[in-house]
Amino acid sequence: MKIGILGPVAWRTPPRHYGPWEQVTSLIAEGLCARGVDVTLFATLDSKTAARLDGVCAKGYAEDPTMDGRVWEALHVAHALSRSGDFDLVHNHLDWLPLAFAAHAKAPLVTTIHGFSGRGILPAYVNAHGSSYVSISDADRAPELRYVATVHHGIDLQALPFSAAGGPGLVAFGRIHPDKGTAQAIAIARRAGRRLTLCGIVQDAAYFRAEVAPHIEGDRVTYLGSVGPERRAEVLGSAAALLHPVAFDEPFGLSVIEAMASGTPVITYPRGAMPEVVDHGVTGFLVDGEASAAAAVDLAAALDRAAIRRVAERRFGAARMVDDYLAVYERLIGAR
Repeated sequence: MKIGILGPVAWRTPPRHYGPWEQVTSLIAEGLCARGVDVTLFATLDSKTAARLDGVCAKGYAEDPTMDGRVWEALHVAHALSRSGDFDLVHNHLDWLPLAFAAHAKAPLVTTIHGFSGRGILPAYVNAHGSSYVSISDADRAPELRYVATVHHGIDLQALPFSAAGGPGLVAFGRIHPDKGTAQAIAIARRAGRRLTLCGIVQDAAYFRAEVAPHIEGDRVTYLGSVGPERRAEVLGSAAALLHPVAFDEPFGLSVIEAMASGTPVITYPRGAMPEVVDHGVTGFLVDGEASAAAAVDLAAALDRAAIRRVAERRFGAARMVDDYLAVYERLIGAR
């Protein structure tokens, strides 16, 4: 089986710190290579992979303000699809842009939809011809589209060792943006009387200045910035709970399963995929509002952290994700 993986090019694959799509793409590519699949990864040329690496972008455009992302994504897609005839299947992780050229692909194309940025991009999916679709959660499916599978994300469990003890503080891990409820996490921690550690890139500078920065003080609220793989396990594993008070329909939530792998329970709102990912009363709590979230902190801290880790191992390991995608590939290739 020869697979071309069309990865994103905002960041390196795997990312140095932030880059959830790049992280998932990397785990799929490496997992396929470990199974003996012939894989070519189309990504930035500074990427690290056991697959054959190909591409046109020297580095991620999000890491270089002189690069126009629209231009480099177009060049990247054009190059990858020009080679599509070399593969049994091409797996797209680059959102809607490749779909505009799907009719020109010389191999079956399957697109993992890593979440919709808004209803405005749906026409690109609805009107595309030649791509099958995979959702990352049942909750994130658009009724206008037909899907071949739902494949939940997986993570590198070895990179997130189990932490039996946890700690007294709370953590909020994700981009600093109203969607992720960073300000609400601060309010929840204050109500619960617990210290809070914030981690993530600032994606909305005005929101950060107005709603987050004024509350960063001493050790009550600490902001660590974007935390890379080296510190992720330490930060997540040393918390009593992860606060994830999302203000939008979360497509999946990688930080949620990363926390669970560390044994850390999750307190979140029942929006998007959260009821699909979090087992209420086992791996965390689904609550409504800041007061309920604060009240759930002590309950979450009393959950069995070893049981949370076991759920993460059973449901969210990278090996399971790769197995699921291999089943999708075999089905699509066999249908040619």
